[in-house]
Amino acid sequence: MTIQRMDHVGIVVDDLAAAVAFFQALGLELHGQGAVGGDWAACVLGLGELQSEIAMLRTPDGHSQIELSRFQAPSSVDGDARAPSNARGIRHITFAVADLDGTLDRVRAHGAELVGTVEEYENIYRLCYIRGPEGIIIELAERLGG
Repeated sequence: MTIQRMDHVGIVVDDLAAAVAFFQALGLELHGQGAVGGDWAACVLGLGELQSEIAMLRTPDGHSQIELSRFQAPSSVDGDARAPSNARGIRHITFAVADLDGTLDRVRAHGAELVGTVEEYENIYRLCYIRGPEGIIIELAERLGG
């Protein structure tokens, strides 16, 4: 087997502080933050001269991470922050939550909005998609009955 685990998902943002606050409201923990640049990073990313700030956040169980990046140089290419859930590319990240309603209350205070509605799937899950800062789509899944 060549893959050991998925280490993290990278998300490029313009407002790093707002994105960090949003993911902390979801329940992720800030693991580290700092500047990234120099020749090694430019070579890995294939971007030439590179200056960026990153923040690493991890889930409470320590198994999953999100890397948020804000690029000063080169400047980021604009995407469609209002792209629908079926647009090409990585469209959402799913988090299992213990209290979907409480989670929604916390992230709404950081500008999150429902994409559709909260729905129940076969008495197993309550699910919804939310759109957070920078248009990031998050699926919340609360397992029902234990």
